[in-house]
Amino acid sequence: MATALLLAGTAGAAMADSPATAPASAEVHPALWPAAKSPAAITDAATEARIAALIAKMTIEQKVGQLVQADISTITPKDLETYPLGSILAGGNSGPNGNERSSAADWAKLVGEFRAVSLRPQANGLAIPIIFGVDAVHGHNNIPGATLFPHNIGLGAAREPELIQRIGQVTAAEIAGSGIEWTFAPTLAVPQDLRWGRSYEGYAADPKLVADYAKAMVLGLQGPLVAGRSVDGTHVAATAKHFLADGGTFEGRDQGDAKIGEDELVAKHAQGYPAAIDAGSLTVMASFSSWNGIKNHGNKGLLTDALKGKMGFEGFVVGDWNGHGQVAGCSVTDCAQSINAGLDMFMAPDSWKGLYETTVKQAKDGTISAARLDDAVRRILRVKYKLGLFDVEHVDRGDFAAIGAPGHLAIAREAVAKSLVLLKNNGGVLPIKAGARVLVTGPGANSMAMQSGGWTISWQGTDVTHADFPNGQTIWEAMETAVRDAGGIATLSDDGVYKEKPDVAVVVFGEHPYAEFQGDVPTLDYQPADAKDLATLKALKAAGIPVVAVFLSGRPMFTNPEINAADAFVAAWLPGSQGNGVADVLVAGKDGRTARGFTGKLPFAWPADARSPVEKPQFEAGYGLTYADRSKVPLLSEKPGIDVASMLNVENFFSGGRARAPWTLSIIDAGGSRQVESGPLDSSYGLLKTRSVDVAAQEDGKSFVWTGPASFRLSGPNADLTRQLNNSFALRIDWRVDSAVPATLTFGGANIDLGALIAAAPAGKVATIKIPLRCFATAGADLTRVDAPVTISGDKGLALTLVNTNVEAVGENLACPPAAK
Repeated sequence: MATALLLAGTAGAAMADSPATAPASAEVHPALWPAAKSPAAITDAATEARIAALIAKMTIEQKVGQLVQADISTITPKDLETYPLGSILAGGNSGPNGNERSSAADWAKLVGEFRAVSLRPQANGLAIPIIFGVDAVHGHNNIPGATLFPHNIGLGAAREPELIQRIGQVTAAEIAGSGIEWTFAPTLAVPQDLRWGRSYEGYAADPKLVADYAKAMVLGLQGPLVAGRSVDGTHVAATAKHFLADGGTFEGRDQGDAKIGEDELVAKHAQGYPAAIDAGSLTVMASFSSWNGIKNHGNKGLLTDALKGKMGFEGFVVGDWNGHGQVAGCSVTDCAQSINAGLDMFMAPDSWKGLYETTVKQAKDGTISAARLDDAVRRILRVKYKLGLFDVEHVDRGDFAAIGAPGHLAIAREAVAKSLVLLKNNGGVLPIKAGARVLVTGPGANSMAMQSGGWTISWQGTDVTHADFPNGQTIWEAMETAVRDAGGIATLSDDGVYKEKPDVAVVVFGEHPYAEFQGDVPTLDYQPADAKDLATLKALKAAGIPVVAVFLSGRPMFTNPEINAADAFVAAWLPGSQGNGVADVLVAGKDGRTARGFTGKLPFAWPADARSPVEKPQFEAGYGLTYADRSKVPLLSEKPGIDVASMLNVENFFSGGRARAPWTLSIIDAGGSRQVESGPLDSSYGLLKTRSVDVAAQEDGKSFVWTGPASFRLSGPNADLTRQLNNSFALRIDWRVDSAVPATLTFGGANIDLGALIAAAPAGKVATIKIPLRCFATAGADLTRVDAPVTISGDKGLALTLVNTNVEAVGENLACPPAAK
């Protein structure tokens, strides 16, 4: 395994299980479900005849291949010569040739290479093209320079289906422009507990609005389907996801369990799907989550009886990332249960080879019936024909000029402006007047990453820079231009300090980028500890400066202290790359008018405390002030309503020079164990000396020097990391090897030999190692109860500096270090 020069990142907190009684039944009663029907134009008699003739000639191996999808990080085009897979995807951390910042031309080249091999006739003369999919969830977010839109929660605030259809058209044109024909969007979740890290992927709490948007986005992405005609080269296949109730899980846990009755399941969570199906959505993605204890990837009632039966879906159902491996009795390489339940295509990013081989055996021995196999293949081929992937009526995609086209960027700017929601404007501090002296500050002011959020270039979106979107503007850049054009002066300050007192201060702050898993939070309290952003607001207010708060977030949060400290408060969500859309609403021109006014309305209720679900709204869904409103927001209660400090963090073990609660750091040697609080240990204690050191910031690292056999250990609660195990997570350690001596890493009771990794580390430089959790599981770790995620044991001469350690997602196919002897 190679090391990489990467500094420490952040990992989100996950939540502990809480006792609850689940409704007993996960049985589907089709009569309770809404009726729908894929349009007749999804296929035609001539195409169905071609499909039937093709299936009749296919071998079982070729049929099973259609059911398996692999990720580009673990498969090459040449592999298709041996394994006739039907689909390829690029996951959130995957890019052509390992480069996440590849151009549209690079993507088109890669797709073309896979497709070319798939189109070479096999021994029986058949050639079946692959279908290639990506997560383009707020524009074609995989490609630098593409048009980036606000995340779905911001679009929900706009409440404008016509705008959504135009966004779908733009997104499709840019996906197709890079040679790709399938996107895993739109998300039709209706989040109930905003602690869920995917809340920003949901449009709104209102199922009716979600249904209206489902129709609009599908029509935008695919265009209206026409009988006998392929989807044209500027449109792509849509995916209605995640079926079903991914937004309704207990405590908002990602991949958790929706413990609700069937009536609620249908009324709250199913309403977007009939609209998407009626509009012609060619694919549906099954959810990782469960309904009353039964994983959706294995629930025949949901996938077959409800979706394909009552709702008349004629396209194909694709799984989520190794989601089949979570079905009872399954593993990621063995899951006939999912196919028999109604899944048509496994998403098997790194498990595809073993899964293919196992599924071939199951198709041959009758575990998967010939009828079910042929039905799945028929549905997949139907979509491939509709996309024009076969030689007959072949559709070319690859107009690179569509990527980031000016007209597309203009629509994104419009969407940003329409997504903003004004929660407070006491004293009419907004709009900012022409000629004003404006201070712009806060961690989000000049951060393309914070305003773009997760699913931007990479899965978690943490490493996005302005260079990734040179045709975009940070909020600071947009504000500076608008203020200057109106005759004023704008100044950027990193810390809120100024030389000349401004007329108004704009503080841009909020959540740092995250995606699923790592976005789950224990409470809705914004910055419950070390509230630096609140301190900045208060300091400016105390100086007599009118303060405008621009809050960047993937969900409404408990921000009453910040709202109280500001004169105006704007919920800006995750607006994407076009910061000009923010300035269009906040800054008045020389004529005293803004380019656009506030029109956005809350898509979800804004909480009055840190509890979730939001039982006590501070502002109801649908709330949103305009410039015509003169009402004042009074002082709000700043009581969080719960003991925030007691909530659990199970993924981030050490950062910022210290163990992160509830984890603790201890030193262990023959003399016993001693907990490290802060600062250096008594130098006379034991065989392992430690002290706080500066690496990239003040005391952000911990130095360990061994004078004999000893260990340092991070320990804490019994964390359940099986979800992370099932989703290709890894233990990440950012360290500096100061003196190389072999050592052992223990994780959850399993021992790994670190000798080769230590020897390969660059001397005196911070480096990163990532060890997949599956390596520890294979070595015997019990990931259902991990109380000691990191113990490093060594002997005299070893010296390490620890900067960060956490569990995080990886997009690489990493090998396991050897087990310790």
